[in-house]
Amino acid sequence: MGTQRITVAQAIVGHLISQTTELGDGSTAPLFPGVFGIFGHGNVTCLGHALEERKDVLPTWRGQNEQGMALAATAYNKAVRRRQIMTATSSIGPGATNMVTAAGVAHSNRIPLLLISGDSFASRTPDPVLQQVEHFGVPSTTVNDSFRAVSRYWDRITMPDQILTSLPQAIDTMLDPADCGPAFLGLPQDVQAMAFDVPDEFLAPMHHAIVRARPDRGQLAAVVDALRHATRPLLLAGGGVHYSFAEAALLSFAERHNIPVVETVAGKASLAATHPLNCGPIGVTGCESANALAIDADVVVSVGSRLEDFTTGSWTLFQNPGVTIIGLNVARFDAHKRRSLPFVADAREGLRELSDALGDWRANDDWSERAASERAGYHAYIDKIAAPTENDEPVTYAQVVGAVDRNKAPGDYALAAAGGFPGEVNNGWRADELNSFDCEYGFSCMGYEIAGGWGAKMAMPDREVIVFVGDGSTMMMNSDLYSSVISGHKMIVIICDNGGFAVINRLQVNQGGAPFNNLLDDCKGPHTDVRVDFEMLAKAQGCNAETVATAVELEAAMVRARASDRTYVIALQTHRYQWTEGGTYWEVGVPEVSSRPSVVVAHEEVVAGKAAQRRA
Repeated sequence: MGTQRITVAQAIVGHLISQTTELGDGSTAPLFPGVFGIFGHGNVTCLGHALEERKDVLPTWRGQNEQGMALAATAYNKAVRRRQIMTATSSIGPGATNMVTAAGVAHSNRIPLLLISGDSFASRTPDPVLQQVEHFGVPSTTVNDSFRAVSRYWDRITMPDQILTSLPQAIDTMLDPADCGPAFLGLPQDVQAMAFDVPDEFLAPMHHAIVRARPDRGQLAAVVDALRHATRPLLLAGGGVHYSFAEAALLSFAERHNIPVVETVAGKASLAATHPLNCGPIGVTGCESANALAIDADVVVSVGSRLEDFTTGSWTLFQNPGVTIIGLNVARFDAHKRRSLPFVADAREGLRELSDALGDWRANDDWSERAASERAGYHAYIDKIAAPTENDEPVTYAQVVGAVDRNKAPGDYALAAAGGFPGEVNNGWRADELNSFDCEYGFSCMGYEIAGGWGAKMAMPDREVIVFVGDGSTMMMNSDLYSSVISGHKMIVIICDNGGFAVINRLQVNQGGAPFNNLLDDCKGPHTDVRVDFEMLAKAQGCNAETVATAVELEAAMVRARASDRTYVIALQTHRYQWTEGGTYWEVGVPEVSSRPSVVVAHEEVVAGKAAQRRA
């Protein structure tokens, strides 16, 4: 084959365009469906020019902030279950560092994300350039090095030929189910502009199929033996169920072997909430039914979970002295955690082969009957706290989620992130449809919600994306309301104003501390009584918006929101002290010595709770 003499920037764009992928339904689509970009010096004259040349086949979308764009890309990539990869690009300096937080979100949640930032000149001749941060003893260091801690793949292209091997390696990393995460490429300004002879093979079409690792025979046999001796087995569904498209396999396995299912935040909507074996969300933001089963389970099959502390109750939740945790995970790192019995495999194929090997074995009916009883108690509790009330108190988060949950329509996709909402939507949004939920709780990133909603809607234009967000996250990052309007990606955004960072105030007070610098009433300043008019904030950015006061009014507003031709914001004040209960122990650092007796007591409670921890 021959060569084409083009620039490094043009070669990158051409290679991205040439990649296709297999979607979950077996159809083919571009692996890179688009680019989010804000141009500045460092990417506008070269990469921006190359993108403009190919804008008809690789669309470029402009956001208002680099972090927001990269968060939108992450949410897009999550919504399509890692089968496509939206890309984000920035200039050098603050444009690049704005994206570091989003890289952390993608890394902790195991989501592919391609980030391409401009960089200072490889030649260093014009140094120091605008926005360059100089490191006196290490002149090769730039702000782009800050991505090393939050990238699965990191490279700086200092010679044109390097892109021929580096970009394919970046793509392979992002598509590897076991090593999936963000990839970063730094592009010095002079290198982007360099022309070189690019082999035709680099620009030739390449198709990527789903890779599914099959289990090892020895590991399979050990897992079968463990389950056959189980009397109280439990299936724990993590995010890997979604990314493997293993929902049907999970359903089949649970029904065939009569095993209750609990879900992590990332694994929620793996099994319909209406299914009698779905016992709800597990962990700190979970419910009593799931946690009660986890406490007594003697075998826990963890399917596609990284077993973070909110899932395991800081490793206090699995209290059966002889409990065996089976780590069914495509990533060896996760499969072996805490002396788990490793079962390294794709979630779908692992469940299928394990089910075949178990044959007609089923767990005892008394265990599933207990699960049904626990499950009924959970749903009765949610029904009670989510029901509208007629008192003068502000509505609770549970009532907000309940109002939307009672009136959800086919295709609705709920999205939330940090703050008070994870525990509320995890419990109160009872997903009747599979893959209808995204709560970013791996990095717990405030500001993800609105940007993420924009990206999710872009990925799923025919579905209604409903964003639950608090006032704190809204104030951190709301400009992608405007992005969604100008780009035509309508979503419904419910902004709940509880007067500050109320859930962190809850943690602060519950651990013996004094209310301090979280609720606006407890902050320093002469005008902390001033409140934001979120309806007007939304209207100023081109949204349709209204303010409501009750759960009944919210239900009526949802009808108008669904009929809107653009992003619709519903704002309301919510209770700052009432929360959904049912979680489990969570270890946080509490001072061992304090002038406040309540803090000392809280520390003693933390120490007592640690006694149940699985230490290794």
